[in-house]
Amino acid sequence: MSDETMDEIKMITATLPKWRAYYDITKPRVVALLVLTAVVGMSLSVPGGLPWQLFLPAMLGIALLSSAAAAINHIVDEKIDAIMGRTHNRPLPEGRITANSAIVFAFSIALLGFVLLYALVNPLTAYLTLSGLVGYSFVYTLYLKRATPQNITIGGLAGAIPPLLGWTAMTNEIHPHALLLVLLIFTWTPPHFWALAIHRKDDYAKVNIPMLPVTHGVSFTKTQILLYTVLLFVVGLLPYLVGMSNWLYLIGAITLNLMFFAYAWKLKFNADENTAMDTFKFSIIHLMLLFVILLLDHYLLPVG
Repeated sequence: MSDETMDEIKMITATLPKWRAYYDITKPRVVALLVLTAVVGMSLSVPGGLPWQLFLPAMLGIALLSSAAAAINHIVDEKIDAIMGRTHNRPLPEGRITANSAIVFAFSIALLGFVLLYALVNPLTAYLTLSGLVGYSFVYTLYLKRATPQNITIGGLAGAIPPLLGWTAMTNEIHPHALLLVLLIFTWTPPHFWALAIHRKDDYAKVNIPMLPVTHGVSFTKTQILLYTVLLFVVGLLPYLVGMSNWLYLIGAITLNLMFFAYAWKLKFNADENTAMDTFKFSIIHLMLLFVILLLDHYLLPVG
């Protein structure tokens, strides 16, 4: 990227309102997907409608703590974000906000979210949500991301717990069906993220982050993505097999997982320069639709 282009980008971003920088470091699109999966967890945990007295503070508290985790990720990764092409225009590398301001912001919304959950929902959900923040922001971002090519496989658990949080918010208990929803996202995460890692392999190599394509090569990573989509297909059948969903979910899960497998197959055996990014983008749509179908199945075809 030329110096002139960089100067133009800086001039444009300098005109953005201050609140936009704080908004951007919360990764709002990622948080929206997490909250969607939490809402599905809430809905599947109880028959009928959700009590708004629990639903509103639970949704807001989970969103705030998830946003705080995203902000801490920006803070920790500021130096490598400034080098990587995908992230160099984030608010901290561009100087739209300072690290100290971001720290105060992240701590404030984390505290508010925790208090909301503890006081208006239940302590179990508050502590589980806080554990997700610690797992993603510190265990994954500070340690695993920089320590092992299996970083996303292990660290993905932190991003997989929102359905459990939604479930415990409504019931104040950890149920096997909630853990099954966590397993769905946990299995989905590696092929989702490794597709992006293939597309951004040179970026990760440049900042010495041991993502799987950097340490084991692109071909090996493509094989892992393909194998994980097979595993995801099997895991995706479990909600139907254990009786927590009906035929609508079964059809949707089979269709979406076969499509994900098709993307992974093309990535492995017939890829072009856009296939990895196309696979990454589809994986986001896949998870969103899978949980929307779970929600529709629950209300349109209640089990039992």
